[in-house]
Amino acid sequence: MDRQHNHGILYVVPTPIGNLRDITLRAIDVLTEVDLVLCEDTRVSRKLLTHYSIDTPTRSYHMHNEHHTVDKIVQELAKGKQMALISDAGTPAISDPGFLLVRATLFAGVEVQTLPGPTAFVPALVQSGFPTDRFIFEGFLPHKKGRKSRIDLLAIEHRTIVLYESPHRIVKTLGQCVEAMGADRQASISREITKTFEESRRGTLEELQSHFSTHTPKGEFVLVIKGKA
Repeated sequence: MDRQHNHGILYVVPTPIGNLRDITLRAIDVLTEVDLVLCEDTRVSRKLLTHYSIDTPTRSYHMHNEHHTVDKIVQELAKGKQMALISDAGTPAISDPGFLLVRATLFAGVEVQTLPGPTAFVPALVQSGFPTDRFIFEGFLPHKKGRKSRIDLLAIEHRTIVLYESPHRIVKTLGQCVEAMGADRQASISREITKTFEESRRGTLEELQSHFSTHTPKGEFVLVIKGKA
């Protein structure tokens, strides 16, 4: 924290993706000392803040209100307020709200500091056993328009591919990947990372599709696919 000068700072603070102990000491310090914590869902974030006895005021900042609130937040930062931006889990702006605020804050000449910390795709990528020197992170695929064309492009990608997916669409996504990439393409799925029922499963796309077609998918999924040979 920087309280030596009276100027605003936006701290981008990663929070645990499951296990509440996966937070840095610096993150706790920042969340304790800022004037305001911007939360994706204040009810979710309050559990974390309460766990660490942090009573800093909170305000909602999420995908449904960010376009309407970003200017006001930047104005407050420009007047000297220090704020922390957190999401429900992981690093803000990585498949979560945050990009618009970071861009607007920097454009206004206000300092942004991003802390290192948890994000789901890194452990999933490392434990997949696929090459990590070059990879492509796609986040969530489009739900409808452009979905097939995106998968078709990924089918010819030589780098390791990392995707996020929900339990409701994982079987569909695996099926579409089988069609575009072939049943024998190697892949790895990690779900509920750092949580009690954490699971990693490796095999071909077809084997993973078959497994989750008969075992009800639960939790948030990271799908890692080996690049085209």
